[in-house]
Amino acid sequence: MKNCTRSPVKQFSILAFTTSPNGQILLFIVVLLIYLFTVLGNALIITLICLVSQLHTPMYFFLCNLSSSDIAYVSVTFPKLMSIFLTQDHSITFYGCIAQLYFFLVCGQIDIFVLTCMAYDRYVAICKPLQYSLIMNKGVCITLAAFSWLTSIWNSLVHAMIASLLPFCYSNEIDHFFCDLKTLNKLSASDSTFRDLLTTVGSVLIGCVPFFLIIISYVYIILTILKIRSSNGRLKAFSSCTSHLVTVLLFYGPIIFLYMKPENNNSSKNDKLLSICYVAIVPLLNPLVYSLRNKDVLAAASKVKMYVKKM
Repeated sequence: MKNCTRSPVKQFSILAFTTSPNGQILLFIVVLLIYLFTVLGNALIITLICLVSQLHTPMYFFLCNLSSSDIAYVSVTFPKLMSIFLTQDHSITFYGCIAQLYFFLVCGQIDIFVLTCMAYDRYVAICKPLQYSLIMNKGVCITLAAFSWLTSIWNSLVHAMIASLLPFCYSNEIDHFFCDLKTLNKLSASDSTFRDLLTTVGSVLIGCVPFFLIIISYVYIILTILKIRSSNGRLKAFSSCTSHLVTVLLFYGPIIFLYMKPENNNSSKNDKLLSICYVAIVPLLNPLVYSLRNKDVLAAASKVKMYVKKM
């Protein structure tokens, strides 16, 4: 570890996005609208799933978990970002930064695990339809959801604790719009060998393994769909997977590009733009993807609307 002669960092400065004063106001409005639509959209999905008994199925149970995580996801990062745009106060306390990092990691990992659970649910529904109710019973669904949350909470706690012990001697400026683990590691004055190894192992176990499980699930799903003789049957089977598949592509696409791309002079700017995709765009689009293309959700919304009118 390099010698650290300066006093420990008590606060960081989140640089966020540099624009003109008018640009800051415009960005504030855009971020506020994205935040409101994301929270309202996902809250509506959760409400529909809880109120309408027809949606009390494994797929919608996992969707409820995904929407809950997405609400927390944007709530961890966007309020502080909006505060920066509005007040021009870029400071965040050291422990506030570590807390933001922790909850951000928790939500991101929960999304990964829940998307994997949903892929398994679609695999069982299409490849083993006669055994679906037996395999995807209530106990299994609760166990998978509990595993997703508890594993994410524990693994994120490890990374947050390590980050809280790092010495930050040379700079306290975070060139991002939130306290990102990758950016914090760059600011640290300590030897990064162990952290890099831990991050690599974590990326493989938490990121790559679930992603490959999703791919394997869809390989079996596609092979099974191709065996269906009826074109209507093939279309119906595939349509039950499209919402989940779109969400997976939207979520994993930016993340894979972010961590696989080579570093260059514009890395920080590119990292911010890519992070916006999976931090903001995916949670915003999830309610639309699962409602506009889903007859069950649309029917549930109509049923709730009719009930409200009768009140």
